[in-house]
Amino acid sequence: MAGMVPEGQSFVTSSPLQFIPWMSFSPGLGSPFPWLRELKSEERGLYLIHLLVSCANHVAAGSLENANIGLEQISHLASTDGDTMQRIAAYFNEALAYRMLKAWPGLYKALNSTKISLVSEEIHVQKLFFELCPFLKLAYVITNQAIVEAMEGEKMVHIIDFNCFEPAQWINLFQTFNARPEGPPHLRITGMHEQKEVLDHMARRLTEEAQKWDIPFQFNPVVCKLENLDLESLRVKTGEALAVSSVLQLHSLLVTDDEMHKWKVNSPSMSKTDRSHRVLQMNQRTLGEWLKKEPVHAYSPSSDLASPSPLSPLSLAPAPKMGSFLTALRALSPKLIVITEQESNNSGSTLMERVMEALNFYAALFDCLESAVSRAPLERKKVEKMLFGEEIKNIIACEGVERKERHEKLEKWILRLELAGFGRVPLSYHGMLQAGRLLQTNNYDGYKIKEENGCLVICWQERPLYSISAWRFRPYD
Repeated sequence: MAGMVPEGQSFVTSSPLQFIPWMSFSPGLGSPFPWLRELKSEERGLYLIHLLVSCANHVAAGSLENANIGLEQISHLASTDGDTMQRIAAYFNEALAYRMLKAWPGLYKALNSTKISLVSEEIHVQKLFFELCPFLKLAYVITNQAIVEAMEGEKMVHIIDFNCFEPAQWINLFQTFNARPEGPPHLRITGMHEQKEVLDHMARRLTEEAQKWDIPFQFNPVVCKLENLDLESLRVKTGEALAVSSVLQLHSLLVTDDEMHKWKVNSPSMSKTDRSHRVLQMNQRTLGEWLKKEPVHAYSPSSDLASPSPLSPLSLAPAPKMGSFLTALRALSPKLIVITEQESNNSGSTLMERVMEALNFYAALFDCLESAVSRAPLERKKVEKMLFGEEIKNIIACEGVERKERHEKLEKWILRLELAGFGRVPLSYHGMLQAGRLLQTNNYDGYKIKEENGCLVICWQERPLYSISAWRFRPYD
């Protein structure tokens, strides 16, 4: 949202917004003033931020009547066909409404009882995300380079892919292995996916390509979700050099029953008037920049929170599944594990923490699509609704074991992996160089790759969105 207010002048004194009773909903307010539709994009964006934060506070406090008024106001300004802020607001509005609806389980179940979820559409959307944005392509290039370097001289290589749906990653690896001076290794890929049809397609494509590149190859399909995986089904054999690729999967193991840890809903510490004036005086170019600069003033964890907030860099939310999984994985003695995850702390214990962090993260993702695709194409709408929108809904509307999108930042993954007995493997400059070349040759402007503690983060502008880290089995002392 481009700032168009003269220096030294705020939206409070320069636009009709000064007459709006900011952040105060009253039961009789109803629809917003008609002239709100005539607001400029940046003014409308700021107003939507206010409405979303205020509405989320009402939802968190259980003030459903005021929250309902807020949802109605947001609906008048939000649009899945609008600018970045309008589109984000539409999906956050839906997520907050779903959370409210869950207060009446019977009503919620009845309204969702006939909903049809087509797995084929979900897979299609994942492929659209792969095509429209460079994030998965970059993750595959960097992962493959790390595998090639770790497997130098190895004759028997076994790769486990925890999200096996895109043949392009491994076809590229075939080509690289074929060019090795010592010749290609005998390669076995264990591909995991919850849909058998996806794995059947992967098996056909990879077998064809392996023959083309003269790679001794075997494909082992495992139809399963990561959280239900039995590591025995991976069939790791003695004498194999084992590599593991996990792209946007490991966070699913952070799911836990929040009630066991007595998480409590937070309450805002800053007055609504003070907060509204802070936001009105912001003159930032994008929502992401504003949120990055001012996230901590929008919420404050309640003083009686039972455990440290997961937003604290040194605290780790309890995750029994993750702990047991990493212990079992370590027992396989992998030579390399490459992990790609969202660079965001969407695992916060309170609603307001998650709302603000998710706004920050998804604002950047929506900006990415804004720069790559015009607003009209159906492909873009599918990615925003069926991928980003569903993730936002899960983060905001769900609690306990239903809340599966519990993203954590790199610093926490480093702590978890080190505590589990893994040693960090620095990602090479050559991998970073290949990734940079991919961005350049495909004209992906605005994306950057940065090194951080031997790991890599993929950024949109200056905002880190995904992290890639590499690990190895480390014997106990």
